[in-house]
Amino acid sequence: MDVSVAPFHLKVYIMKFLADGDRRNGKSMGDTMAGENRIPQHVAIILDGNGRWAKSKGMPRNYGHVQGAKTVEKICEESYRMGIQYLTVYAFSTENWDRPEDEVDALMGLLRNYMKTCLKTAAKNNMCVRVIGEKSRLDDDIRKRIGELEEATKDNTGLHFQIAINYGGRDELVRAARKLAERVKSGELAPEEITQEQLGNALDTAGIPEPDLLIRTCGEQRISNFLLWQLAYTEFYFTPTAWPDFSKEELEKAVAAYNKRDRRYGLLKE
Repeated sequence: MDVSVAPFHLKVYIMKFLADGDRRNGKSMGDTMAGENRIPQHVAIILDGNGRWAKSKGMPRNYGHVQGAKTVEKICEESYRMGIQYLTVYAFSTENWDRPEDEVDALMGLLRNYMKTCLKTAAKNNMCVRVIGEKSRLDDDIRKRIGELEEATKDNTGLHFQIAINYGGRDELVRAARKLAERVKSGELAPEEITQEQLGNALDTAGIPEPDLLIRTCGEQRISNFLLWQLAYTEFYFTPTAWPDFSKEELEKAVAAYNKRDRRYGLLKE
């Protein structure tokens, strides 16, 4: 089927339809998208701009966070419809604890409510949810809800949705190093046996493919301690659009930009 003259959003859904059929025949999405219209297998997003968006409308920052949570739900659905298999969002960083206490409290309250909503959404959309980050600092009730959410969705076969909460890339690497050090200390592992694969398997994202595309909203152009190990060969896309305004059309623009990139992984182009 020649889709080269179709609008990008139509190409996406044609290719998604073809890819669904190919998956049933044992092919991957990447096999089907190997031409001009590749859909990234894994998209990571830094959800930036909630507070600034709210301020621009004369509303408190917490209003922006509430609207941003609604956008997360919409983009989860649109990602899976497009053919994206893994979506990871940066919801709360290890540095966010330094924000004003009332904002942190409001974010934790929003997180509690979102865990309930996400459980219903995951059941409806067959979504597998996993929370990455250092959970020990979170309140007991939040950790309990995270455990319930992960257990209830672990066998779902739809979108794999990772939420980074109390997450920092440096902290993740330190925790992974400590895990390997404990194995060395116990005699289970020799120092010379430590490999990139071993370190990767000690990270919060073990078993999850590295992101193909990173999106950051609201104009900032840095990764802010997010997925430092995993983003080694990821394509970056920055948009001035604030997260609450991020839409299906904005996601399509990001994927269209991704399709213009030449991913060589350090090799020469043939």
